[in-house]
Amino acid sequence: MTLKGPSRVAAPQVPLSGAPQRCTMPPVTSKATPFRLNLAGDLLRWRMFVAIGEMGSLTRAALFLDSNPSLLSRQLNALERDCGARLFTRTGRGVELSDLGQRIFPRVKALLADAAQLEDDIVGAAREPAGVVALGVLPSIGNTLVDRLFGVLRQRYPGVMLRVFEGSSGQVEEWLADARIDIAILYRYGSHLPDGEEALAIVDSYLVGRPGGPLTATGEVAFDALHELPFILPGAPNGLRNALDTLARQRHLSLVPVIEADSLPLQKLLVARESLYTVLPLHAVWQEVVDGRLQAARIVDPPLQRTVSMAFSRAKGPARAVSAVAAEIVRSVREMADYGMWRHDAEAVTGAK
Repeated sequence: MTLKGPSRVAAPQVPLSGAPQRCTMPPVTSKATPFRLNLAGDLLRWRMFVAIGEMGSLTRAALFLDSNPSLLSRQLNALERDCGARLFTRTGRGVELSDLGQRIFPRVKALLADAAQLEDDIVGAAREPAGVVALGVLPSIGNTLVDRLFGVLRQRYPGVMLRVFEGSSGQVEEWLADARIDIAILYRYGSHLPDGEEALAIVDSYLVGRPGGPLTATGEVAFDALHELPFILPGAPNGLRNALDTLARQRHLSLVPVIEADSLPLQKLLVARESLYTVLPLHAVWQEVVDGRLQAARIVDPPLQRTVSMAFSRAKGPARAVSAVAAEIVRSVREMADYGMWRHDAEAVTGAK
């Protein structure tokens, strides 16, 4: 196919679930929540407790806290008196957590972590977005999107650092569920997205082959023409492979690959060298098509489409930084749509929801 220069496409404003939203006031009740904080009210004492527990020594903890061992020992004795129990047992090498100390240690550490995050959020609200944002992407979209995204973030938000994880759809969704990533960019097939996800673009599938091949020379190819072609395809389970196999069964076609490979570089290499075919979105082979190393034709009759979606972890990282990255992802997707990599018109995105 021949790639044209950028053409302007009207792009709607897409709402971001990670963007700042209007603050909702808590419901008014007849009385305040009766928190009891006699022991837990002084977090600095518990910071001392965690430092001693982690280092196993009053001396080392005092150095870490910029204090002195005798003062730390008196503070620890006062804390234990207030608790009515020993939190540490003294040994010849230092101190060890007592049974009670071991039971409460992880909860105290979690309490301090929440307090530290709250303080960062409060202080950070008046600053530019900053912090590490973990992004999970698929191989076929990662290079194209992250290359553009990184340059923009580096210029506009120097305090934000991207941590990019690349993997299969299953891996990215697992990382999202485990809160290892803050934002996931995924492909979705079908007319509905999972709750909480935002449709960014509609992507057509292309039959990709060597330059000069008659099937991909006209720019479009009917799905039925894929019957019994020598394919290299990702192995199941895979979203694209599942969609291909389902549509082939419905149309009584045979799509049996001669080799299976999940590696995108390997797919493109063998297509170019061994006269094989594969099915990919155009952005995954954009540069190869521009350079004349591969040739691609859009699959039609019926088209095979997918939605590029953005999902957020329920336990997001630094809120302002995550929102900034999400906004730049949307902006980058729109710019890439202008170049013809995918569609970002109102009908396409709205119809995917």
